[in-house]
Amino acid sequence: MDTTAGRVRGRRAGEVTVFAGIPYAAPPFGPRRLRPPEPPEPWAGVRDAFAHGPCAPQAGYLPAMAALLGEAGEQGEDCLSVNVWTPAPGRTGGRLPVMVWIHGGAFRNGSGSLPAYDGARLAAEGVVCVTLNYRLGAEGFLLLPDGTANLGLLDQIAALEWVRDNIAGFGGDPGNVTVFGQSAGAISITALMTMPHARGLFRRAITQSGAGHHSHPEEIARRVTERLAELAGAEPTREGLAAVPPQRLIAADRALGLEIARAEDPGQWGESAGGGTTVLPVVDGTALPRRPIDAIADGAGGDIDLLTGTTTEEFRLFLVPLGMAPRITDEVLRGLLAGLGLDPVRARAAYGAANPGASPGDLFSAVMTDHAYRIPALRVAEARAARGADTFVYEFAWPSPALDGSLGACHLTEVGFVFGRLTDPLLGPDAPRDLSDRMRRAWVSFARTGRPGSDGAATGALPHWPAYGGRRSVMRLGDGAPAVHDDPGGGTRALWEGLRLPGAPS
Repeated sequence: MDTTAGRVRGRRAGEVTVFAGIPYAAPPFGPRRLRPPEPPEPWAGVRDAFAHGPCAPQAGYLPAMAALLGEAGEQGEDCLSVNVWTPAPGRTGGRLPVMVWIHGGAFRNGSGSLPAYDGARLAAEGVVCVTLNYRLGAEGFLLLPDGTANLGLLDQIAALEWVRDNIAGFGGDPGNVTVFGQSAGAISITALMTMPHARGLFRRAITQSGAGHHSHPEEIARRVTERLAELAGAEPTREGLAAVPPQRLIAADRALGLEIARAEDPGQWGESAGGGTTVLPVVDGTALPRRPIDAIADGAGGDIDLLTGTTTEEFRLFLVPLGMAPRITDEVLRGLLAGLGLDPVRARAAYGAANPGASPGDLFSAVMTDHAYRIPALRVAEARAARGADTFVYEFAWPSPALDGSLGACHLTEVGFVFGRLTDPLLGPDAPRDLSDRMRRAWVSFARTGRPGSDGAATGALPHWPAYGGRRSVMRLGDGAPAVHDDPGGGTRALWEGLRLPGAPS
């Protein structure tokens, strides 16, 4: 197979052909460190694309989380690569829809090569599936003194440019690209929808558990850079930081995360405070001109079809494995409600009524699920609906059986269903294949047509799925038969009207 940098050889895997570890940019280290991505060096002959490339340097998760989320695998400098699954390499004339996955991991962890993101089942549905790696943590999201920022997002754009220039040879249509991603990947996609450099690189977007409120203004981003450099023993410049070994930067980032979590004045760290990460996309006025939700409210990305949604109990993933939920008292819950700008008495009553018999820890999770995920997704949908841009909204409600069922329908639970990979620790041994089939076909239908339920017999198991609008229609998946609900959770949703939403775990 020809690419712009040279020929590659893939391998057959069942119904599809896989091309793994294809560089879309040069290694971002050495003289290229902390600089925008550059094209890969061309190669002679045919390059074997049999094995995934290394992922970006990263700290990894705490053991309790790693057991559920998986480890990213080999790390290395040559980390900017893509993986392609195609049912018909070179045989369709470039007519198949393309789905490009951007992984999550709080902008600090993750890889496009995790087994959970194997694109074979999606490709078997008649799309070309692409996954990618991008720079993480300090390497990808610091604001440098010369104004350079968002290198991780620029990596994603470079990968989409690679798709534009090369995917036809793999059977894909460069004019029909859908980007889809979860958590930090979904936050990235929402930012890409508003970035001038990404315009025209994709036609549709699917954002799972991530929306457009999560970014740093320049003031906070500079504070993060300066303190991280200080912890790493370096000057807060490109040259100073580039002289620090990657693992020392990662250690400094981890130390900064602990400082932020313990800060007496969390406000000094903006959306990092309580958000599970130190770095976020930076509103630098250039690569990312505005906070994404504000740009979307003014019409940015209105020409891009959008499917978005959340899981019912997102935040339980961040409380239960670490044993935090039982330690949350009513006093802690009331403090959270007040800190988020809600009336503690009214909000405690509303969440209690919506969750009968729930403990304070359960209600804490419900509040944070809304604050960090559901309400931001709905605000994106509302902003687009006000301008006539169709958005389809889902809620994923299937509860994970992991940890004796205590996680519920938590963050990440839906990903295995989308990819048809039902062997992940979060899903247990008996995850329903029919639910995965419905979701995968709906996602593919959206990539093909812009409608998640308009692909005829292939998605016949789903009822009619209306766009989000005046009735606030949401497709509920995983809790019995798929069904459309109007304004689900409306009583708690109304509590947030008029409140500004800061950041969230990702």
